[in-house]
Amino acid sequence: MKRSNRLVALTNYFLENPRLHKQLPYFVNRLETTKASVSEDMDIIDAVFRNEGLGYLQRTTGAGGGVKYIPEYLHEKSEAFIHEMCHQLADPVRILPGGYLYMSDLLGNPKTVREIGRVFASAFSQMEIDVVVTVATKGIPLAYSVASFLDVPVVIVRRDPKVTEGSSVSINYVSGSSRKIQTMVLPKRSLGEGANVCIIDDFMKAGGTITGMINLLEEFNAQVKAIGVLAEADDEEEERVVENYTSLIKISNVDLKAKSIEVHPGNFVEIGGRK
Repeated sequence: MKRSNRLVALTNYFLENPRLHKQLPYFVNRLETTKASVSEDMDIIDAVFRNEGLGYLQRTTGAGGGVKYIPEYLHEKSEAFIHEMCHQLADPVRILPGGYLYMSDLLGNPKTVREIGRVFASAFSQMEIDVVVTVATKGIPLAYSVASFLDVPVVIVRRDPKVTEGSSVSINYVSGSSRKIQTMVLPKRSLGEGANVCIIDDFMKAGGTITGMINLLEEFNAQVKAIGVLAEADDEEEERVVENYTSLIKISNVDLKAKSIEVHPGNFVEIGGRK
């Protein structure tokens, strides 16, 4: 196989299999070439990934040595993407009762959802994460997108138990916005004991739902390593009950009567994506 063909094949493999560790003999046999040639090919791909802000190849030596692709979006690109989303969401016609914002069109756009997942995954790339957890329903596409870049499974917390998922653990929690007592359920088989978890949600007002998920995960002795929120409401009247989270968008000064709204980048920009 010519080098140009090998470069295409290797690049496609890494993009389709992020964080999957493979030893060099796998690529030598697959491409019918030598270790030296594969190593040189990877030098080229690594340089291009870094220059394009797409991440890098992490290589290890020794008997179990190999390579895996770590997707990390260039922070400047993440910021540009976030600003573009803010511009789209700043349209007053998106205002919904209760100070919420219509975002279903963005969450229904596969390209946008993929980019959101890439941004969050880049922010959490240096953390040991075993699973992405979200609550049904709108956070599900975001969770799958993040998980695809982190190469981990997705676990969905539901409001009601399902017979097909076996025995479950349930808790009651107080919704931060409605102040109502609600229920969360997680099947016992869905999450291993002591797992490292990344929580992903589409919208956070006071943070009651996320707090509920944290409390539920404690029943599994899970460790919450990261919390990612697409949009947060900046409401002085609401007491925020969640700390140490990363948001991409911040919604403030919602005036239902005047039909005006302010949309700004979230704390991802302020804290540098937790780098």
